Amino acid sequence: MTEEIRDLGQGFWTIRGDLRIGGVLNVGTQAGLVRLAAGGFAMLDSYPLRGKVRAAVMELTDEGREVRAVLNLHPFHTLHCADIARDFPQAALYGSHRHRLRHPDLDWQSAPVESPDVAQIFAPDLEFLLPRGIDYVSRNPRVHAGSLLAWHPASRTLHVDDTINLMPVPGLLRRLFPEPRVFLHPTLSQALQPRAGAVREFRDWLHGLAAKTRDLRWLCAAHSGLREFAPGQFSDELLAAFRRVEDKLARAEAQSG
Repeated sequence: MTEEIRDLGQGFWTIRGDLRIGGVLNVGTQAGLVRLAAGGFAMLDSYPLRGKVRAAVMELTDEGREVRAVLNLHPFHTLHCADIARDFPQAALYGSHRHRLRHPDLDWQSAPVESPDVAQIFAPDLEFLLPRGIDYVSRNPRVHAGSLLAWHPASRTLHVDDTINLMPVPGLLRRLFPEPRVFLHPTLSQALQPRAGAVREFRDWLHGLAAKTRDLRWLCAAHSGLREFAPGQFSDELLAAFRRVEDKLARAEAQSG
């Protein structure tokens, strides 16, 4: 995976980044840059800006002075919060309570990133979507299925960390499957809230997401890349991904009861 910034149009740029596990395996990560209707920019997620990516961001944002806010959307993506806070010290810094616990020295806004108050601030440009029926912050630090999704209607882009993924297609199979496959995070069953009806709530939320993003063009997934869709294609593939795991989720719910 190579670091790059791509202009998806209508005021949305996606930053495709490197994240190496143990310094070797590159699983990739992402951030986003959004031009705000009221002026300035917002960053989605934190990433250490380097090289050509840094130069492009600084050129767009008047050397960073036009970045109004940084929104850290995934509670377990905390590695780079300090880097981005140094780059944009004037920006309002938002995160979950876990971000604040991991970086108590940073100047966090009091409202959690997943709160209705924050959603209202950015409503002219972004819609934040919090999955129902699963934990946003799991007690198990290995369970990363919960995240706050960001929908940018102007560019028809969905920026999502972990909850929804793209499975790369090995070279030998690309004739049969030319595009990466949409799938739900493998720890989803462990993220279910331990109560009756959790699967139904998640299913209903996912169907609502599919309806809202019916005309989606771009899916930006944290560890698995970027894919362009025709209208209606993403919604169909998203619901198919849920059907593949629905029985597993139902069993997990039954066991938790």
